[in-house]
Amino acid sequence: MSWQTYVDDHLMCPLPSGSQLASAAITGLDGSIWAQSGTFPDVKPEEITAIISAFDDSSSLAQHGLFLGGEKYMVIQGEAGAVIRGKKGPGGVCIKKTGMAVLIGTYEEPMKPPECNKIVEGLGDYLLDQGC
Repeated sequence: MSWQTYVDDHLMCPLPSGSQLASAAITGLDGSIWAQSGTFPDVKPEEITAIISAFDDSSSLAQHGLFLGGEKYMVIQGEAGAVIRGKKGPGGVCIKKTGMAVLIGTYEEPMKPPECNKIVEGLGDYLLDQGC
């Protein structure tokens, strides 16, 4: 299965409630974007690099915030080395690290944070189980 298929069919799929992620991407651990939705923000390489670095040391994100496409998200919680979650107005972001990739999903209302987390982290857990 291609990385784009994971974005299109798993991250951007509508939920039974009718809501879905606003945007999604899968990047390599080097920061290169492997696949993305058409709605994913135009990110700068240094934004992705900062996110990837934060999995080892989250102090910078906690202090300065997380940036995607120039938009600032306040880091609200996560799981050290595995998940970063952020909030911006009525929306937010969930970022999951696997052995080979980083999955990023953003959401806006009416989607709720737990729905976004379930989609992004669920696919991330599946990829980890597959050795990816």
